[in-house]
Amino acid sequence: MNLSVLALITGIVAGGVFTALKLPLPAPPTLPGIMGIVGIFLGAKIIEFFGF
Repeated sequence: MNLSVLALITGIVAGGVFTALKLPLPAPPTLPGIMGIVGIFLGAKIIEFFGF
């Protein structure tokens, strides 16, 4: 199974468990938070690409 699909399934299960236990979600709740994570990932990939 594709690693991305497994990560998505794991996230769905974790989100369900956290919600069922009435705990705060361990993820950014808004689009800017998610975009920050994407930016961190892209920054790392750019550095890897240029070999710094």
